[in-house]
Order: sequence, then structure tokens, then C-alpha cells
Amino acid sequence: MIHLRNLVLGVSTAALMAGGALAKDDLTVAIQLEPPHMDPTSAAAGAIDSVLYSNVFEGLTRFMADGSVVPGLAESWEISDDGLTYTFKLRTGVTFHDGTTMDADDVKFSLDRINAEDSANAQKALYAAISEVNVIDPGTVEIKLSEQNGNMLFNLAWGDAVIVAPESIENIKQTPIGTGAFKFDSWTQGDKVELSRYDGYWGDAPALAKATFKFISDPTAAFAAVMAEDVDVFAGFPAPENLPQFEADPRFQVLVGSTEGETILSTNNKQPPFDNVKVRQAVAHAIDRQAIIDGAMFGLGTPIGTHFAPHNPAYVDLTGQSNHDPEKAKALLAEAGFADGFETTLHLPPPSYARRGGEIIAAQLAEVGIKAEITNVEWAQWLETVFKGKNFGLTIVSHTEPMDIGIYARPEYYFQYDNADFQALMDKLNAETDPDMRTTMMQDAQRIIADDYVNGYLFQLATPTVAKAGLQGLWKDAPTQATDLTGVSWSE
Repeated sequence: MIHLRNLVLGVSTAALMAGGALAKDDLTVAIQLEPPHMDPTSAAAGAIDSVLYSNVFEGLTRFMADGSVVPGLAESWEISDDGLTYTFKLRTGVTFHDGTTMDADDVKFSLDRINAEDSANAQKALYAAISEVNVIDPGTVEIKLSEQNGNMLFNLAWGDAVIVAPESIENIKQTPIGTGAFKFDSWTQGDKVELSRYDGYWGDAPALAKATFKFISDPTAAFAAVMAEDVDVFAGFPAPENLPQFEADPRFQVLVGSTEGETILSTNNKQPPFDNVKVRQAVAHAIDRQAIIDGAMFGLGTPIGTHFAPHNPAYVDLTGQSNHDPEKAKALLAEAGFADGFETTLHLPPPSYARRGGEIIAAQLAEVGIKAEITNVEWAQWLETVFKGKNFGLTIVSHTEPMDIGIYARPEYYFQYDNADFQALMDKLNAETDPDMRTTMMQDAQRIIADDYVNGYLFQLATPTVAKAGLQGLWKDAPTQATDLTGVSWSE
């Protein structure tokens, strides 16, 4: 549920081309976190996808830079009228990096493995509706569901559902063998992972011949590596206070994108006085989002007015509904019977968006008469007291799962929002497969929780990337945890 991931692309060597021109075709990518192993289908660590998603491993569908879902290893599909049977037509000529053919048997193996009793898949719940996977022929797979799930194509795009082969599964954690545009070469633990272009790739060949992922956890070391041009790009750069220095340097380009992390002032909807919508609305109008973004995040972050990522095509900008208006906040408190304000608690977990942001929010709330007593907590304490115990008034956290507005349909969830109409809408959304209808429903859902002022919606967590000026094709936003190099190249 919480936090960012980071990425870096680095040192490039020049290859002598015909005619004597030099053209770069390799890249060093530094990311902050090193993967614990190389199997994205058996761990929750986003760092695995940061290195391998789309580069080495592919699924039936895949995410694009804008968060949309497009065909991957499946070139097309049909959904039955009752929404319970998905028939996928696989691409032809696809091989794994060991030269073996990828076919329907591999798809069945991969999906059956997710739902096996001993499965270690971190997102197993997303695929629980899959009741059986049938091989129709080598190029056709049928997936049967026990209940409708309109998110299935989206869920199949996650790194947790990439297609693997039974022949290579035993050593996948150390030697990942996929179908992607790059093959795994080596992993020097504590230092780097090296990839190279796979000449047998079924799709368009990548421009890069080699890519090295370097692991640089310390922000000071990250700054030094970029400034010295030891790396070509640092995505998710961990020291945002240094970004102006890079922006002023013509050697570099700075991309500031969005993640799936909705950063919110979570509100205990069952604890008085937050069980009163006017009080929640007053809190929303007491907040100055831009002051929080500037003061806590050095200006990085996109204001949000609901629980949805701004880069998602279905996003509705509802920030005007909870604009900063202290006088309106005071009037609403008076209407709710709290003309003199009230006292509450504000639990702050470790990330700077919470600790720094919490100090600013407490001051903003005090201006309208709400005294928020700050309690700094470690993650384990936050999980126990706030998330499990629901013993809080307010807290600040960033929810980084993609398109997770469905949590508002769970009355037992830690902010305890209980709206039967919203729950019914989520049930309909899960059963709907028509893209236009799903977009309409997602937009309706955003409006409902904004109208109910369930939480204080602050900003979408940003991901800054610092790259050399000649690099193109990088993802600016992070709709999933990935450093997709398939479209990255050096300009001439």
C-alpha cells in the first residue's frame, strides 16, 4: 500500500558504425532498491518489476506508459456474453530466451501456478475468479471464471501474471527466462543486473543492445552518480531538493511524472465527529494542497480531489470541490455543532510526505479550530494501531496499488466508509467488460467519494527522473512498477 520505487539508466558505450559515426546503443539504469530475487510471480517487491517488467517478462496483456492496457503475448481475445469465458489468441513465433516455443501450455502452467495451494504469488487474490484454464490448441487459451470480473484484462497486465515456462521455473529466482525484448545476462548481487537485446524477439527490436541496472540506495550517492555522468538516467530520483540544479544544467533533462500513489489525509469515518459529512467537508476545505506539495515535497506532486490517478484516462478533476477555503470550513464546523472546533489525533508514519506534510496539515487545521495531536509512528505501529486497530482520527498515507478505488467498497477497511450505493456500483463495475461503460462507472465512483468527503485528498505521489539530454522514450509516469526500456533510444 505504501511508497515509491525508483529507477536509473546509466553509462553508455559507443559503437563504431559504418561510415565512422558513433552511436550509443547501451544504457546504465540505476534504481534505488535491489530486487530480492528475479521472479515477479512470487514476491511483492516492486523492485523486481522495476528491472524485469516488459523488458524480460511479458504477460497476455500489458500496461502502456499512460496506464492503458493493450495486447501483450495475446494478440486478441473474445469475452463470452455472460462474461465468464475469455478466449485468448496468442501471438505466433514467440520464443523464450532459451529458444523454446511459448504456447498455450505455458500460459496454462503460469496461470495455474498462481492459484496453486502452495502459490507465493503476492497478488493471488486478483486471479481468484479463474476457475480453470484450458488449452484449445497451441495458439489458443480459454480462461473460465467462477464469477464475472471486469478487471481481468487489467489484472493480467500486472507483473504477477507474466508468462513463464515450466522448464525454467526451478531457477527463475536467479536466472529469469522470459519472452521479452531483452534477455537476462548476469546479476552481481549488491551491484547490478545486466541485460542484452534478444535477437529472437517476436516484436519490434529495441534500439538498445545492452542495459545495465545499477543499485544506488543513498540519495547523496545518487546525486553524485548523476552529476558525474556515471549513469545515463535516474528515474525515481531520491533527492528532489536537487532537481533545480539538474534543470539548470543543459547536460540533463528532468521528467516529473506521477505514480499510482494517491496520498490522502485518511479519516476515520466511524469515529465522531468524522461520522458527520459536514465535519469531513470542513477538513477538506481547511487543507491547502499546494502548500503541502511545496512544503513537504519540494513542489513535486499533482493535486487530487478524489482517489484516482490523474494519468488514468478515466480520471475526473474534482479538486475544485474541496478548494482551500478556511472561512467555509469554519462555517461548516459551526453548522455541525463545532463552532469552537474540536480535538483529534493525527498519526504519521515515517515517509517524508507524511511527517513533513503532517506538520503543515496540523497547522492548517488549527487555523479553523481543529487541534490535531501529532503522533509519529513506525510502519509496524501504524499497521497495528491505525490499519488493523482503527484507533485513530486522522492519518496520512500514500496508496500505491493501481486503480484501487475498490477499497471504498469495504466497510471494514481502516477508514470505515460504508455506502451501499458505492458498494453496488463496484459490484457492477466488476461485472462490466465494456470499456466505455467501465469508464463511466469509474467516474461515477470518483464523484461519490468526493461528494462524501470520505478522506482529505492531497496529491498524487510524484516520480522524478533525471536523464542525460539525448535520451528519449522514457516513461515519465509510473502506472505500474516498471522501467520499460523497449522504446528507449539515444537521439542522433
